[in-house]
Amino acid sequence: MQIERNIAIKSTHHQKPIVTDVFYNQNQTKKPIVIFCHGYKGYKDWGAWNLVAEHFAKEDFFFLKFNFSHNGGTLENPIDFPDLEAFGQNNYTTELNDLETVIDWIALNETYKNEIDVHNITLIGHSRGGGIVTIKASENANIKKVITWNGVSDYVGRFPKGAKLEEWKENGVMYVLNGRTKQQMPHYYQFFQDFKENKNRLNIKAAVQKLNKPQLIISGSKDTVVLPIDGENMHRWNQKSKWIVIDKMNHTLGSKHPWDEDKLPVELQKVIQLSMDFIR
Repeated sequence: MQIERNIAIKSTHHQKPIVTDVFYNQNQTKKPIVIFCHGYKGYKDWGAWNLVAEHFAKEDFFFLKFNFSHNGGTLENPIDFPDLEAFGQNNYTTELNDLETVIDWIALNETYKNEIDVHNITLIGHSRGGGIVTIKASENANIKKVITWNGVSDYVGRFPKGAKLEEWKENGVMYVLNGRTKQQMPHYYQFFQDFKENKNRLNIKAAVQKLNKPQLIISGSKDTVVLPIDGENMHRWNQKSKWIVIDKMNHTLGSKHPWDEDKLPVELQKVIQLSMDFIR
């Protein structure tokens, strides 16, 4: 298996690199491309994501995962959040731009041209990343299929309201505690401003309703972060979609960070198998 990590992709939208990994069997056969997007306070090396990438590659998929440019990681340290200023400047539009850059980069990449089928690209997004891949799939004709793992169905409801929103506007920043790293992670008010300015584009319901390609929605029955109703909503908006609820699966698909085992949690194994079958 060929594994290439921490490739710095240059963005046309900003100066920060998009730090990327690729996993594949180097066998001169054109493979379906799978591009994976992490969620909020996530990163490409979180938990069992490397094992996930290996599983896809073993089954002859070309698997690509990356850090959003402003997720708080750096090229030198792509794990956790050494760059909290970048984290605070992140927004949904930046993530959509990053994903577009990654799609273009792999589709036009001469290095992998004998290993990839550029006409067979699937996007997979976890949690907040589920909204990003759904929107991108609705606006990029080169995407063949889209899959969400405990993906959100709405962004507006996740912003503060009333007095808390006014306080955020007044202060210009609000902080969220990262329970694992104990960092106070900033969100600058630009995040909400960007959402307001792009609210039509960032409407996940509208994106789902205009999808004209296969959509797989996977929810966990024990997910308390993104409730199964989010999956049900998306399925209702697109009757042609496939919605599967995995019993007893939590938000992180049975995984945690760090993941020190050499095998995947049972729930995540199910998610991968369902996803592979859907792509095939």
